[in-house]
Amino acid sequence: MRIVRVGSLLVFLQTASGCAVYMAANQPPQKNLAVLSPGTSRSLVIAELGYPISTKKNGDQRVDVFSFTQGYSKGAKVGRAFVHGVADVFTLGIWEVIGTPAEAVFNGDKIVIETTYDVDDKVQKVTALDRSGAARPTELSSGARPRSEPLSE
Repeated sequence: MRIVRVGSLLVFLQTASGCAVYMAANQPPQKNLAVLSPGTSRSLVIAELGYPISTKKNGDQRVDVFSFTQGYSKGAKVGRAFVHGVADVFTLGIWEVIGTPAEAVFNGDKIVIETTYDVDDKVQKVTALDRSGAARPTELSSGARPRSEPLSE
């Protein structure tokens, strides 16, 4: 019976080995939130963030709502994968019990923003939204703070 348990544990560790490494290396990429700066063209915003989940016209202005996961830089992903790999080797795979759930939890931040464009389709105002669609002030990962009021000229 003991041999079966040890064998089962070894098979589990062998199949689980590398999951945290894989998950760390395949986390979502970091979006360049500088495209949300006033005056940026709508096409550049869409190129970076993907197509909006909704678009509406409000007079001469267009309003897009984007939903995306703000991930990690390439260096951060490589560093995390390296640490998981080294930990796997030194613990003979037991690190996966900690590393895999950790990577499942730290898989980026869900961000929902509303972007208002002027008549020339240039960013005029950006508002961060919570999951219910209500406006909320927030710091975005790039350090850029979305504007919740129109730009004064």
